[in-house]
Amino acid sequence: MLRVGLTGGIGSGKSTVSKQLAELGAVVVDADVIAREVVEPGMPALTAIRERFGPGVVADDGVLDRAGLGRIVFGDPAALKDLEAITHPAIWARTAELIAEAPDDATVVHDMPLLVEAGMAGEYHLVIVVGASEETRLRRLVELRGMPEADARARIAAQANDSQRRAAADVWLDNEGSPDTLRSSVVRLWEERLLPFETNLRHGIRTRLAVPTLSPPDPTWPAHADRLIARIQHALGRPDLAVEHIGSTAVAGLIAKDVIDLQIGVGSMEEADEAGFVTALERAGFPRVVGNDRDSAKDGSVWAKRFHGSSDPGRIAHVHVRVVDSPGWRWALAFRDRLRADADFRADYARMKVEVAARSATSDAYADAKEPWFDSVDLAVE
Repeated sequence: MLRVGLTGGIGSGKSTVSKQLAELGAVVVDADVIAREVVEPGMPALTAIRERFGPGVVADDGVLDRAGLGRIVFGDPAALKDLEAITHPAIWARTAELIAEAPDDATVVHDMPLLVEAGMAGEYHLVIVVGASEETRLRRLVELRGMPEADARARIAAQANDSQRRAAADVWLDNEGSPDTLRSSVVRLWEERLLPFETNLRHGIRTRLAVPTLSPPDPTWPAHADRLIARIQHALGRPDLAVEHIGSTAVAGLIAKDVIDLQIGVGSMEEADEAGFVTALERAGFPRVVGNDRDSAKDGSVWAKRFHGSSDPGRIAHVHVRVVDSPGWRWALAFRDRLRADADFRADYARMKVEVAARSATSDAYADAKEPWFDSVDLAVE
């Protein structure tokens, strides 16, 4: 099951994208719909709200007076906290129930307006953000929804800004154009990324860069790495887990294959081989690659490691699992840091990569052809 988080600022068009994904076959779990469901007449949460805030928050027909309740909790942090203590457990229980009911081969889209604000990006295989400028969103709220401009501005200001949303976005769907343009983007995303991602995830398939194509330096690579790191830490239940962005994409200004290399630090190789560890990474979209279990030192010794790839066709990633402070762990960090600090060393490495890529037909051949250069590097980490 592929879990996708969908979010966007008020007026961005997120609901339109949610509807389009449902039409294409996604199982949509709408946070706003659930939030209304759990306080319907007869629901335990509504009873608890009435007991806490008084009978005045429930109309004569038994329906929650949302506006009246809003006036009570607005500006009263204690009252708001009490309300959230009632509604949030019910919302998350219902959300989990709906996701569990989805088929194993489903693409589940969690339509979550405050995904970024709640810091939930790491909980999904992929995060889609529907984006539009503040001016466009303001116009839509005023002209299409009839919202007073002051209220619209206040709603926009209370949410995450575009910089925060872009940091969380694996996919940014621009919605400044026509409805047809947006729909075309959604269909292309569904067919080229979401469906293949779900298939790869279900079958434990990793994506690969078959041809060693070098890309110009991309300033967004560190942000991609940060999102993958958060996903791995969440999957393993370890927000403090040592996960480092290594390799060429971790070095500003360096050409590289468009592949994010990460290094997970474990206490032992036994920990890396535990079924729970391997399964958690596989379910998060990082299947184990059997046979890639060592690096070779210049003296012929073997540095043990484990290797996982990414199932996401839109973001190739290599995940190296090494024992913290082992020679292999230290070498990867020392090499990255040398590249960052030494311009001549960085330029020499870039020249070598261009030369090797020009005569290598596959990524495997490219990796093998670089080995003599690596053997010449002395980082003193034994």
